[in-house]
Amino acid sequence: MFRQARQNRVYQDVVDQIQKAILEGRLKVGNRLPAERELTNLFKASRGTIREALRVLEQRGLIEIKLGVGGGAVIRGASTDKMSESLALLIQHRQVSLNHLAEFRESVEGVVAGLAAERATKGDVDELRGLLARAEALVGQGVARWESFIKLDEQVHLALSRISGNPLFVSVLKTIHENIHRYYESFLPGNERVMQENYQDLCDIVGAVERGKATQAVRFAQNHVRRFNRPMKDKQQRNSKEDTRHGEERA
Repeated sequence: MFRQARQNRVYQDVVDQIQKAILEGRLKVGNRLPAERELTNLFKASRGTIREALRVLEQRGLIEIKLGVGGGAVIRGASTDKMSESLALLIQHRQVSLNHLAEFRESVEGVVAGLAAERATKGDVDELRGLLARAEALVGQGVARWESFIKLDEQVHLALSRISGNPLFVSVLKTIHENIHRYYESFLPGNERVMQENYQDLCDIVGAVERGKATQAVRFAQNHVRRFNRPMKDKQQRNSKEDTRHGEERA
């Protein structure tokens, strides 16, 4: 399966060979790589080079290094985990602005809702209706249940992404919804009017999905994201103006 590593770029060549074997299916999920000593002989490389190559493969999520008796390098296979981790860090460190998130979500959530309308089964619709019933109960209890309502709104969006059948939408939107709360806490007003408006938006989206009306579902989802983001953007702009004014006064 492996050949001697090219001596002008040993470590990278080891990484490339093992990665190719995994992606081509010659090494399958759950398989173990040979022990370090055997890998050094196969690649004609030093133990330090092999360890560095394994570290890179582990960072990429392709293998898992298990310690102890029976341990070693076990194949994990390609996944979206690392992409999700990188996106989460970008949001957490605010390298992705609120405007960027709003623009991205408006486009993607619309596409997801449209696909869900085309692909939803009766079981999918029943799941969405169940989430709506829980959302209605939270709205009826008022702003004291604001946090629970926001989490339920998230569950509806993630259910739609799953119904779309596209794992990329599932992974990306899950990461966004898990990390966007820091913006909600800072900029989204928690009041009964906002709860009622967003609940009605969710009803409209689910209704379009249930009827198989993809175009309507796209429009409703985009309007929902736009409405959800508007008060956050307005507050962010007000805060920015106030910071500028305070800075001018101090100057």
